[in-house]
Amino acid sequence: MERFIDFGEGKAQMVNNADWLLNLNYIELLREVGACFSVNNMLRAECYKQRMEKGLSFLEFNYMIMQSYDFYHLFKEYGCNMQFGGDDQWSNMLGGTELIRKKLGKDAYAMTITLLMNSEGKKMGKTASGAVWLDPEKTSPYEFYQYWRNVGDQDVLKCIRMLTFLPLEQIDEMDHWEGAQLNEAKDILAFELTKLVHGEEEATKAREASKALFGGGANLENMPTTTLSDADFNDGKIDILDILLKTNITKSRGEGRRLVQQGGVSVDDKKVSDIGLSFTPDDLKANAIIVKKGKKIFHKVQA
Repeated sequence: MERFIDFGEGKAQMVNNADWLLNLNYIELLREVGACFSVNNMLRAECYKQRMEKGLSFLEFNYMIMQSYDFYHLFKEYGCNMQFGGDDQWSNMLGGTELIRKKLGKDAYAMTITLLMNSEGKKMGKTASGAVWLDPEKTSPYEFYQYWRNVGDQDVLKCIRMLTFLPLEQIDEMDHWEGAQLNEAKDILAFELTKLVHGEEEATKAREASKALFGGGANLENMPTTTLSDADFNDGKIDILDILLKTNITKSRGEGRRLVQQGGVSVDDKKVSDIGLSFTPDDLKANAIIVKKGKKIFHKVQA
């Protein structure tokens, strides 16, 4: 977050709401906070109306109270009088402003930001393997780049307009692009966002890695790489399921086994059908291997 927010002296402050939420007394919360909320009003909130037909758990029902208490605590202890959030959080945010007004007799404010939705009306920022993180330890710069490189044709120009700092005149010209030009637009989107989050050097590496796999002729040194140590080998070898784990391509051996059985894994462009496929340290020292999941996720493995 330091790329976007200044946490220097007298600047932004980051706090963890677990510090006050985990110590709450349930009875006290009901008396001091719960009494400020009308169940009738809560059920009229859009966030709950959408859930009522599918089933609303008591845990979910309490979320408005917890988020409102968060805002109340931040206002009271840190002087935070403005809350920002996605427009799906509007009702919860208003709950916070009302709690502050009732408990402290003061005004607080809320501002929503339009959610980034794809052409199917689903929130963007999720993948089959989980969320897309800004933290490179959770989502590598290459994976981040590839996520934006693979957005739908219908979404790419909207994302460029909403998320990049390209001149509006340039974006207006791109509104007329179609066909192969949309692929160029996706390259631009992926590069600009990766540069914004991870810096130009990492964005360039991610772009080169993408070209290496899909276009040919680029520097393979820039692709995501895992170097195995002797400790990674069991009885002098490592099997494909452990390699998938070490590279974070899968989260468990069971997931890796299913992926191999479904034909979703290849090594050096050869589909893997044997879950017992293994490699020795000498194998990987002599020649690094390229492990691929499907067509878009790949990783270089060496020793």
